[in-house]
Amino acid sequence: MNDTAKEPRHRTPIWQAIANTLRNDISEGRYQTGDKLPTEASLAARFSVNRHTVRHALAHLVDEGLVRTRRGAGAFVAARPTDYPIGARVRFHENLLAAGRRPAKRILDIETRAATAGEARALGIAVGDKVCAYHGLSLADETPIAVFESIFPIERLPGIDQALTEVSSVTEALIRVGVNDFTRASTRLTAVRADAAQAIVLHLREGDPILRSTGVNVDEHGIPVEYGRTFFAGDRVTLTLDA
Repeated sequence: MNDTAKEPRHRTPIWQAIANTLRNDISEGRYQTGDKLPTEASLAARFSVNRHTVRHALAHLVDEGLVRTRRGAGAFVAARPTDYPIGARVRFHENLLAAGRRPAKRILDIETRAATAGEARALGIAVGDKVCAYHGLSLADETPIAVFESIFPIERLPGIDQALTEVSSVTEALIRVGVNDFTRASTRLTAVRADAAQAIVLHLREGDPILRSTGVNVDEHGIPVEYGRTFFAGDRVTLTLDA
């Protein structure tokens, strides 16, 4: 009689096996970045399980950053996070091109209004002075990665509102109004949660974690020319702070 004890076999949980299969499907190219995955009902039928098990598997892939979900739209293959350095010279187009991504910006709104106390303090102007507020969406390979608001002092930069309307690029717009170079004077990073408006344009759920970058850019004389807040989708960007 063989007295050798047999080690118990550990079965892979069904939800994990489903997650493994979907992960392989993605890595082998069956589903490309941005593709919508089959519905929970379709996956449940494919694997002969209930939808709760499928939901568990998808949640695991979301936690891994491989899949993202949109409320009411389903699950999609997530893009790999874009490396985005933040240092003395922050340039959106240059950063994305260096990361091998195709950059684009979409204007959401450009308005002239009075500066708030916080904006005035950051720009070194008086409360109530006229500023140009530029709201936009930043995209990498047509995927939204950030929503931003940039504030420019109009008296200091006459024509900046028209320049932004024509070119959308902050760098190009500043050149048009006489600022040939600018650098980042300060950056502050804070983890926050997406509000309803941010969630819509970033294709997130309200309350999802996002990263807020608040910064001031100055010209070659150290005079503030832009105060901005950018809200990054945390699963689509890796922020790197340059020394």
